[in-house]
Amino acid sequence: MARSVWKGPFVDGYLLKKAEKSRGSGRNEIIKIWSRRSTILPQFVGLTFGVYNGQKFIPVLVTENMIGHKFGEFSPTRTFYGHASDKKAKRA
Repeated sequence: MARSVWKGPFVDGYLLKKAEKSRGSGRNEIIKIWSRRSTILPQFVGLTFGVYNGQKFIPVLVTENMIGHKFGEFSPTRTFYGHASDKKAKRA
């Protein structure tokens, strides 16, 4: 179920602080975050975030098309190796 419009988008507080600090420094560093549930805001455009997928940090460069989506959408947690039946079909 979607979040109520009157509540506004959810973003962890520390994420906004890290983004502002990174913009102020002027350096293009990867900002490590664990908050996959946070919504991408217009203030984040142009920044690179390292989104944790449970094993490593996946670098995500935020563009205008990503606004409104969640960080977790761009950092998959599972690796798909293919179906077992496909291997049998390739042998024949």
